[in-house]
Amino acid sequence: MSVPVRLGRPPRAAVGPTTTILKPVGPRCNLACDYCYYLPTADQFPATERFLMTPAVLEATIRQVLAAAPGPVVHFVWHGGEPLLAGRAFYERAFALQASLVPEGWSVTNSVQTNGTLLDDRWADFLVAHRVAVGLSVDGTARTHDALRPDRRGRPTYQRARDAFERLSARGSPPDVLCTVNAATAQHPREVYHALKDLGARWIQFIPVVIDDGGEASAVAVAPDAYGSFLTAVFDEWVRYDVDHVVVQTFFEGLLAAAGRPGSLCVHAETCGQVLAIEHDGGIYSCDHFVRPDHRLGSVLDDDLFTLATGTRQRAFGDNKHAGLGADCGTCAVLAYCRGGCPKDRGLYGEPVGRNALCDGYRAFYTHAAPVLTRMAHLAATGRRASSIMTELAREEQASRQALRQAGRNDPCPCGSGRKFKQCHGSSHG
Repeated sequence: MSVPVRLGRPPRAAVGPTTTILKPVGPRCNLACDYCYYLPTADQFPATERFLMTPAVLEATIRQVLAAAPGPVVHFVWHGGEPLLAGRAFYERAFALQASLVPEGWSVTNSVQTNGTLLDDRWADFLVAHRVAVGLSVDGTARTHDALRPDRRGRPTYQRARDAFERLSARGSPPDVLCTVNAATAQHPREVYHALKDLGARWIQFIPVVIDDGGEASAVAVAPDAYGSFLTAVFDEWVRYDVDHVVVQTFFEGLLAAAGRPGSLCVHAETCGQVLAIEHDGGIYSCDHFVRPDHRLGSVLDDDLFTLATGTRQRAFGDNKHAGLGADCGTCAVLAYCRGGCPKDRGLYGEPVGRNALCDGYRAFYTHAAPVLTRMAHLAATGRRASSIMTELAREEQASRQALRQAGRNDPCPCGSGRKFKQCHGSSHG
């Protein structure tokens, strides 16, 4: 069945999806990551499923995405599984269709999220030539990465991912890095962060692995307190030395919140639902994390993407991010920062419905970081660079060390604890 679509700006009163995640090979992947949330979706399809978007589905998808987007820039995010398994010929066709169908005066961007193990020189040349932004999965060090990210034959994959980063960087297009915070990486926050910096990463997204195992974090997932400790340790390093040359998305989102601005990432936004997922068979789902029968909205072959994206069902899905918050969220001092986290993580680890499994970690981290983020937001609001915080903190640390050196044993401790210096920083255990 052919669905009529509009190739033009939708009505301003009903804005379509701002970004669409496309799954050209569905959950098919050449890795067997212990924590992958997406591989089990293969069970929703027949055993004979080919897991490759057909030319008909591809064309319908591109037509629908262009028709539904508010424009004038339309974002295509190619995801998986491992999207490079679709092959270069698939993307050649996709990019040609985009060029022929994009409305006059509009433009498209493409990005691909990859594990990098297939990204050889030919792929690197191809992606750079087509100006495809690359997000590369690297879980810190070789030790932490290979602990949970083997390929299908059980072999380590860190070096292949590192090679992919270096190939793209050598061509002037260093990829963004996505690093999961899991049971392995959470134990080594500074080591992981330094490994990513040493690799050359200048944009990093830390993604928590949340897997419930009988009301607790599974053996490969990150525990809530460990997640908070990981972010705190990395933040303290970043805010002292790296604000001006490394973007850590979680911290950037926190800076937006401190400035009173809405989050740019759905996890940190008040509502969600503007990033739909289209499967390899054309199925349209509410979100990449909700590719399951109860959140299947329709198909690009039979339904209108714009109508589904702006319909009552999808709006309710997005609004529930705020409306479905736990009872204690409304009085939480850090709600403006975490926004309740991703709805997929609520009601797990024994938490009540509406409360995020990582709540304790979010609260600990943002309670620690919020005062500094607020200072950074004030610097930016008064015409200074937010990165000036590094100089300010360095001066304060120097002044604090000087005060400690000059304090008498019976003086109040300069740290502000309220205790005498000899009982605090001046003691043998201070």
